[in-house]
Amino acid sequence: MSTITASVPATKPMRTGASLRRSRRWALFASYFFLILFAIFFLAPPYYMVVTALKTDGEMAKLATNPWFIYDGVTLDQFRILLYNTDFLIFFKNTIIVTVCVVAITMVVSVLAAFALGRMRFWGSSILATGIFLTYLVPDTLLFIPMFQIVKSIGLLNSYWGMVLVYPTLTVPFCTWIMIGYFQSIPKELDEAALIDGAGHMQMLFKIFIPVALPGIIAAMIFAFTVSWAAFVYPMAFLYSSDQQVLTVGTVTSLIRGDVYKWGMLMAGALLAAAPPLVIYAFLMDYYIAGLTAGATKG
Repeated sequence: MSTITASVPATKPMRTGASLRRSRRWALFASYFFLILFAIFFLAPPYYMVVTALKTDGEMAKLATNPWFIYDGVTLDQFRILLYNTDFLIFFKNTIIVTVCVVAITMVVSVLAAFALGRMRFWGSSILATGIFLTYLVPDTLLFIPMFQIVKSIGLLNSYWGMVLVYPTLTVPFCTWIMIGYFQSIPKELDEAALIDGAGHMQMLFKIFIPVALPGIIAAMIFAFTVSWAAFVYPMAFLYSSDQQVLTVGTVTSLIRGDVYKWGMLMAGALLAAAPPLVIYAFLMDYYIAGLTAGATKG
C-alpha cells in the first residue's frame, strides 16, 4: 500500500507573516503620524498663549518679528500687572464662590432626581427623564432674555448670586441624565437585598448607591464645574460691575478698551483661568471617563 505525501510550499506562511508585519508597521506609522499631527494642531493655541503672555508689550508691537517666538527675553510683567493692577483676583474669587455653590446645588438636585427617576419606577418616569434631558438641548442664547427678567424681578441683577440661581439650569439636566444611566446600571439585587434588611430609600441612596456610583458622581461634578467656571453668555448679560464680574467676562471687559487689546495680560489671564480645570481634569480624568462610559450602559 503506497502513501502519497502532498507537499505544501513552505514560503506561503512566511509570506503571509511578512505581509502582516508590514501591514502592522504601516498602521503604526500612520497612527503616530496622525497622532503627532493632531497634537500639533491642538497644542498650537496653548503654546501661542504661553509665548504671548511671556512677552513684553514692546515686543508684541513689533510686527516684523515672528509671533511664535520670544526674541527680547522672557518676562513675567504681564502676570504681575494682571494680578496687582487689575481686578483679576476679584474675578477669580467671585468665580470660585459661584462654582462651588453651583456644583453643590447641582449634585444635591441631580442625585436625588436621578435616584427617583432611575430606581423608583412610577408612572411617567421615563417620559420625565427624557424631558429633563431635552431641556439641556435648549441653547442658553435663547433663554437669557426670560432669565434676565426672572433675575431682575427677584433683585439679583448685577450680582454673582444670580449666577448661582441661573447656572443650575444648564448643569442639572445633563448631570441628572448621567446619573440616571449610572443608577440604572447598578444591579437590582442590591435594592432587593436592602429592602429585605429593612432599609429605607434614603438609606439605600446614601449607603449603597452613592458609594457604588461614585465615578458617575465625580463625572457629573466635573461637568458642573466646567460649565459654571466657563459660562459666558449669562454673566455677560447679567453682570456689569467689576466687583461682581466672573473670570470669563471680567477679564475680557477690563482688558479690552475699544480697539485696544492688551494681548499679554489677556493671554496671562486665560492661562490662570484655565489652570484649575486643567488640574482637576489631570487628577480626575480616569473617574470622568469611567463615569461617562458606565453611565452610558443600562443593567
